Order: sequence, then C-alpha cells, then structure tokens
Amino acid sequence: MREAQVIRNTQETQVQVKINLDGCGKAELHSGVPFLDHMLDQIARHGMLDLSIHATGDLHIDAHHTVEDIGITMGQALARAVGDKKGVFRYGHAYVPLDEALSRVVIDLSGRPGLQLNAKFTRSHIGAFDVELVHEFFQGLVNHAMMTLHIDNLAGKNAHHQAETIFKAFGRALRMAIAMDSRCPDIIPSTKGSL
Repeated sequence: MREAQVIRNTQETQVQVKINLDGCGKAELHSGVPFLDHMLDQIARHGMLDLSIHATGDLHIDAHHTVEDIGITMGQALARAVGDKKGVFRYGHAYVPLDEALSRVVIDLSGRPGLQLNAKFTRSHIGAFDVELVHEFFQGLVNHAMMTLHIDNLAGKNAHHQAETIFKAFGRALRMAIAMDSRCPDIIPSTKGSL
C-alpha cells in the first residue's frame, strides 16, 4: 500500500497528515481554514487519493503558518507514500475549467523542488482566505514532495473559480503522475536510474 502518515509540530502549528495514493477520493479535513479544506477536498476527489488532515495553528494571527505547514506536511507525506518512484508515470498534466475560469497544471516527480505559479487573482481575498496563501501552500508542498510543479491560471474573473480550477487541476495531474505503469512496474522512470 502506498500510504504515509506525517506529524509536524512547531510552536506555531500542529499538523497531522495521512495519505493513501491508491484511495478513492475520501477526505477528512480539519485545518481550521474553511476555504483551504474546500480546496484540499478537490485534490483528494480529483486525485483519487484518500487524505486526512488535522491541524491547529496560530489562526489568531492569520492563516499563513497553518496553510504553509499543511503544504509542508502534505509534501512530506506524499514523498513517503510515493517511495522510490518505481513504476510511476512520473509526469502528469491537466486542464480544468470552471465556468469562465481555466487552469493548467503540469507535474514532474523529478526529485527536484521547483514551483512556477502564474495566477493573477481578481481579488485579494476569497471570503477570509488571502489568495497569496495559494502560493505558500504549493511552495511548501513542492519543497518537501521534491516535485517540479507548473501552475498557470489561463482565464478567470471569479477568484473562487480561479483557485478551484488550480486545485482540481493539481489533483488530476497528480493522479496521472503517481499512477502505476503496468508495462514497467519495477523501473524508475529516468535514464539516470534514480529520481
């Protein structure tokens, strides 16, 4: 089973993440940040992975530390669950629309962290959620999942739709990248022999 559990405790946050890459899209989410829970649910559902996240943080200050640390912890869990990457497709991509909004996400489970996020949100907050935290979440995730991630919001007038297409497309692209290739289940998909 490609599963992992990671607990991260700091003076700012306490985060527990459980992930099953071969799940069916079930999510149990308690981040304390309602909009983030909504977005994480999109990753689980469209990535077809089971995801449990419980977090408490210094939300009396703002949501920055909580969102960033969830990204970090989820990245660590993802890296552990993927393991040595034998047999995975490695690359994944997806375009996802939602009404007027459209986003593209491309993933490489490269073993090298890198994030390119191009999204000009039409407003600074979605409810109480600061849209700058979208970048913080994905930066924490890629740094610890050791993946290269390109995110482009190609269209959108509604900031909620823009964000939702990003997270849905990430889930779809991740689903493709972590899928097992039945033709080479014991081969690491790299000419270097390691990722």
